[in-house]
Amino acid sequence: MDATPRPARLAVGVISAGRVGSVLGAALARTGHVVTGVSAVSRASRDRADELLPGVPVADPTEVAQRADLVLLAVPDDELEGLVKGLVATGSLRAGQIVAHTSGAQGVKVLEPAAELGALTIALHPVMTFTGRPEDLQRMSAACVGVTAADGDEVAWSVGEALVVEMDAEPVRVPESVRPLYHSALAHGANHLITLVRDAADLLTNAGVADAERLLGPLLSAALDNALRHGDRALTGPVARGDTGTLRKHLGVLAQQAPETLPSYRVLARRTADRAERSGLLKPDAANDVRTTLED
Repeated sequence: MDATPRPARLAVGVISAGRVGSVLGAALARTGHVVTGVSAVSRASRDRADELLPGVPVADPTEVAQRADLVLLAVPDDELEGLVKGLVATGSLRAGQIVAHTSGAQGVKVLEPAAELGALTIALHPVMTFTGRPEDLQRMSAACVGVTAADGDEVAWSVGEALVVEMDAEPVRVPESVRPLYHSALAHGANHLITLVRDAADLLTNAGVADAERLLGPLLSAALDNALRHGDRALTGPVARGDTGTLRKHLGVLAQQAPETLPSYRVLARRTADRAERSGLLKPDAANDVRTTLED
């Protein structure tokens, strides 16, 4: 029998039942915490709460916060500051509570009004995309969560990390000072990757290729895996080879048939040339030829 003591069980209040909040609430409930209330305004949020948090009372955010030991704020970035101030102004938060938010762009500074009351404040940002469906709970086990607490508050850091581990994810410490750069990196990689993939699929479709996604899937999956494992040494293609003849053909056909894609192709090709040169894949003279071709 496992004699390891379990952490104290918490009454959890989820504000609100969006894709992130509902899944994290369900993940905490799965570990033995008790979700005592959830706020849900839209029909989609109410349906999500019914599916992932069955039997949990739906209530106003102030009431949800008042009942909770752990208040989980899972609202859009722009709403977070106003929500915290409103909960403080209505007396819905108190000393001894844990107040956490899920915003990627913000650290714990936005939670200062709660900290001034004596609440323990942390930021918990899951580094994954959410559908708001049950399968997200399984995907949590492969995800990391960016944890931020106030500098020097080791208790808050430890609580944040413990909650992440309980949700079967991996905690990664992200200091307050680097939070904007951290979030920029994630948005640049994940959000712009989708744009890049869809642009490539559209080009193939416009070329008359059937099932562009089937064609791209294995190629892009291998490219992503190689990039994560091998870094810049994974670079391939005409830019990394210094093949300016092929590059000119690409620029010409894009200018004629997909001019909206040409600017991003040029920018990414320049970045590829820079990285290929810096990693030693492309000699300086060849890299300069690529840059000249891209500027023509």
